[in-house]
Amino acid sequence: MGDIIDRAGDTAASGLLERFSSLHDWRRQVADLYAAIRAMPGEEGWEHWRSVRDRLFREHPQSPLSTTRRAQFRGIDCFAYDPALRFTVATVPAREREVIRVEAGKDGTMTLLPFALTDGLAQPLGKELTLYWIESYGGGVFLPFGDATNGRESFAGGRYLLDTIKSADLGSDGAGRLILDFNFAYYPSCAYSEAWVCPLSQPENRLPGAIRAGERDAIR
Repeated sequence: MGDIIDRAGDTAASGLLERFSSLHDWRRQVADLYAAIRAMPGEEGWEHWRSVRDRLFREHPQSPLSTTRRAQFRGIDCFAYDPALRFTVATVPAREREVIRVEAGKDGTMTLLPFALTDGLAQPLGKELTLYWIESYGGGVFLPFGDATNGRESFAGGRYLLDTIKSADLGSDGAGRLILDFNFAYYPSCAYSEAWVCPLSQPENRLPGAIRAGERDAIR
């Protein structure tokens, strides 16, 4: 009996090693990707971003795509690169914004603390966006947004611009202003599989117009 228990324990330990080593590798590759594109011109970085993400989605064990979908995968669809949708913006304190708590599946409740507003998007895009701090171990900046393409040309739940826990961050300029390039907007993992539960864009971050940049639904 003891030998059976030991073998079962070895199997469980091996499974944990494989799972978290794989996740560690995924996180490292994504972090390396964003470090690389921060050093590249906008469109060149965007081309590199698309190429590496396509490879990760197609080949990596942590891909949000099922094994079956990976075999049929031909690449992530994106709008054409638009340099007019790359901005460098200041931030100001967020006032009169409520703390948001969302269910995150097995991770429990996620708390999003609004701490800043962009300062520089209202004129070109019709609205400023709220930046949230994810209150968990280590924390991170989170910037989801919605727009008029949602549910028609892009995922109904909106897209992400920043998620620094996952290293999705284009950095800032020398004056500390954020680089927000909507060409790098991407879908949450729950857009690909019901196995994922993701925080979606809040109504206060819905832009009035259509942002035709970044990830989009496949053209059929």
